[in-house]
Amino acid sequence: MPTQLKYDTSLSNNTDLALIAAADQVATLSELQPEEQQYVQEQVQQEAKLISLNRYSHRVYVVVAPEGKTEAAKKEALRQAGHSLLKQLKTDKAKQITLLDKTASEASLYLAEGLYLSNYQFQKHKTKDAKPSSLQTITVADEKLNEQAVQELANVLEAVYKVRDLVNEPHSHQTATQLSEQLEALGQEAGFETQVLDLIKIQSLKMGGLIAVNQGSEEPATFNILEYKPENAKNTKPYVLVGKGVVYDTGGLSLKPTPNSMDYMKSDMAGAAAVTGILYAVAKNKLPIHLVCLIPATDNRPGGNAVAPGDVITMHNGMTVEVLNTDAEGRLILADALSFAKKYDPELVIDFATLTGSAMRAVGKEGLVVMGTAGDEVMAALKKAGDNVHERTVEFPLWDEYKKQLESDIADLKNLGGADAGHITAGKFLEAFTSYPWVHFDIAGTAYLHSEDSYRGKLATGSGVRLVYNFLSAL
Repeated sequence: MPTQLKYDTSLSNNTDLALIAAADQVATLSELQPEEQQYVQEQVQQEAKLISLNRYSHRVYVVVAPEGKTEAAKKEALRQAGHSLLKQLKTDKAKQITLLDKTASEASLYLAEGLYLSNYQFQKHKTKDAKPSSLQTITVADEKLNEQAVQELANVLEAVYKVRDLVNEPHSHQTATQLSEQLEALGQEAGFETQVLDLIKIQSLKMGGLIAVNQGSEEPATFNILEYKPENAKNTKPYVLVGKGVVYDTGGLSLKPTPNSMDYMKSDMAGAAAVTGILYAVAKNKLPIHLVCLIPATDNRPGGNAVAPGDVITMHNGMTVEVLNTDAEGRLILADALSFAKKYDPELVIDFATLTGSAMRAVGKEGLVVMGTAGDEVMAALKKAGDNVHERTVEFPLWDEYKKQLESDIADLKNLGGADAGHITAGKFLEAFTSYPWVHFDIAGTAYLHSEDSYRGKLATGSGVRLVYNFLSAL
């Protein structure tokens, strides 16, 4: 069962309660007895950030409101405090917690966000030793907030859970066809349309990149079109999201090493999962936005008919590409989808992909690499949205000089640049298939973590969902 996040201002006498208060407020909290006020104040003076009071029938937790240089930093510190609170709640085996903000700053929303995301677990394939979290319900009780605000957050966080589930699912349970089935199920749940194109249809559309990557596989590729078009949509031209759906990546004939590389390549469809999660949240919250998602899906295998280094393929838009490295496959399937997006005459196209190791080496797990042609206003809005949810973006250039690295002797382009700026030349490759305002996110460093990182957890993070939802809802 996923965590339940709800709004209810009625406080019962025996409910576990978390009070969020500034350090100078703790001595006057009316919810505490005088001796509790004194104890809490003493703890705060010793720089305690979380104080637990055992009333035997229930517990009261005082979360000292963290300080930050900016509003965004304060919100992130509260999410981190939610992660710390969850550890204590697990120790106390709490089944539910009510959050009450005494700072009049909507702090409980951000505490709830960190608490909820920290409580995620993926134990689907455990037959023993599974330890489900005791915490089932988080209740926000602030009278300053309302049910709509809490429900909106709950739907976005549920979308992050869905994305994490998709990415954590092993390839043994998620072929391209199975991924399409999961997307259809999510569409029925959230209220968006799903159209799945099979390999014959993909061939008729001449999607040479997707066909080439799929050649070495025994499993057919799919091309998924997800659409949410409410009657009250405010945009006349749709926003289009494109997600890399490589459900498993061996590298093809340019085979990857296994340790710390191929063994985690079930996560190579995190871009596809992210755009699905964004659409799920938008549809669940009924935002008045016409949104389309395009997801090319396949695995990348070194089977008998696999595309070989040096082969030339013809893409959906008619351009020819010399494939010098079959492990640079994500850009090939994305390029077909970006070409296909042109038919929608889009307002803006945003793609998400675990595309390059060089993006991860450039900024690590701390930020999302972004580049594009959408202009300063869009980039600034995305940066602001990212800062607000602590999914920070680092913009890289798409200078024309980088295109020289992609010049082929025998085709229009080659799929690999030089040894330097690999994440930029990958973006430059994608740009060649766009003719509209476009933004590219390389989430190779943020989508899947090998050790726990606060409320982002371990393994799949759901990177990008909260950022783009924040951007779209601000429109």
